[in-house]
Amino acid sequence: MTEEKWGQLRKRLLKTVGQNNFTTWIEPLEFDALEEGVAVFHVPTNFMGNYVSQNFADLILHELTLSGEPVQRLAFKVPANSPVRPVRQVEHAAEPFVELSSGARVDDEQPQALSDAAAAAAPRDGLEMIPAAPLDPRFTFDSFVVGKPNELAHAAARRVAEGGPVTFNPLVLYGGVGLGKTHLMHAIAWELKEQNPQLNVLYLSAEQFMYRFVQALRERKMMDFKHLFRSVDVLMVDDVQFIAGKDSTQEEFFHTFNALVDQNKQIIISADRAPGEIKDLEDRVKSRLQCGLVVDLHPTDYELRLGILQTKVQMHRQTYPELEIADGVLEFLAHRISTNVRVLEGALTRLFAFASLVGREIDMDLTQDCLADVLRASERKITVEEIQRKVSEYYNIRMSDIIGPKRLRSYARPRQVAMYLCKQLTSRSLPEIGRRFGGRDHTTVMHGVKRIEELKTTDGQIAEDVEMLRRSLEA
Repeated sequence: MTEEKWGQLRKRLLKTVGQNNFTTWIEPLEFDALEEGVAVFHVPTNFMGNYVSQNFADLILHELTLSGEPVQRLAFKVPANSPVRPVRQVEHAAEPFVELSSGARVDDEQPQALSDAAAAAAPRDGLEMIPAAPLDPRFTFDSFVVGKPNELAHAAARRVAEGGPVTFNPLVLYGGVGLGKTHLMHAIAWELKEQNPQLNVLYLSAEQFMYRFVQALRERKMMDFKHLFRSVDVLMVDDVQFIAGKDSTQEEFFHTFNALVDQNKQIIISADRAPGEIKDLEDRVKSRLQCGLVVDLHPTDYELRLGILQTKVQMHRQTYPELEIADGVLEFLAHRISTNVRVLEGALTRLFAFASLVGREIDMDLTQDCLADVLRASERKITVEEIQRKVSEYYNIRMSDIIGPKRLRSYARPRQVAMYLCKQLTSRSLPEIGRRFGGRDHTTVMHGVKRIEELKTTDGQIAEDVEMLRRSLEA
């Protein structure tokens, strides 16, 4: 078989196995020779040869046969300048194989592979090549502020941290950035270690898992890798969405997952979205993740953000006992920075540091000067149309009635509420707002805004309506 013919065959294999599998397993193969019905390929490592022969040999053999080559079997071997011995051969007829604990099979004439398999059962220096990620001492259950959006996730994390019988496996925590997934993961790990120091708890990010897997492949330490990950008592993988699209890493994660579940070992996973919504995650991995308890950390509400700020203020006062914080500052921050708790906490830290440096009280002026960039970035662009639609839905009237000329009280009051919210939540001028409400004059808008401001102090129902609508629009 010529190199040109092998190149054409590779193109067909690419279409069959997909880009990821092709890049990882087929592309590194180098065709060497076709002798007496044996197609010989060079491979970089012993492991790669075993993997290809297990998973792709039949396909390659089939394609070679279709192309008219008189091939009966394949042989994969490491180039002569490598100390590793040749890998096993594959053919249509059955051959004598020795089964390894990893599931890979090699010829019973392979002393190197067999010695690797035998050594895998004993402790090896390679176990130290995959350290756990460091745990943040600030991320404990005591420092986690519980509110309605995260109470279920907190309760589930607490249950797992008790370390009793495994009741749901895996526990999957998912939600957007800065909602507390990593905090809960660290808190579980700290609690488990405190209750049982002998427990083997391994916490790492999905990116670290992938990196260590690739490193083990490159250094021919897959047995060490498998032994380590299958010997833990609790496996915690953060941000699992990062392995999506990485076929080989998903394959190893899938087998690790199954091995630990079979041993009744606890698995805890976090992701930025529900497992079923992670693009390019294999269906079998999605299925495994969904077979346990999947818990959503919802976006924070105003009360939870305010509670977090109040807790952090107490912590900062230990460092800055002389600083005072004016009334309304925390409420202002909880309103304005609504999407990311990390940004919220970072803004408060910056405020305390800045106030300490300039020797001033933390008031609204200092807050707006110090956090101008954060406040601009956190401002969600709410549109006049969005406010009109939300108000019409809330009061169960048509949007055309909000904009139209009718002056019935059942339409006029919601219209004034919508005008008030437009003034408070958008940067539109009064004339612009008037034009969006059926071409009304800016004085009409001004009157409507003033009327709602007055009613908020005397009419509890109007005050509640405005607050509910504002929260709904800012969520």
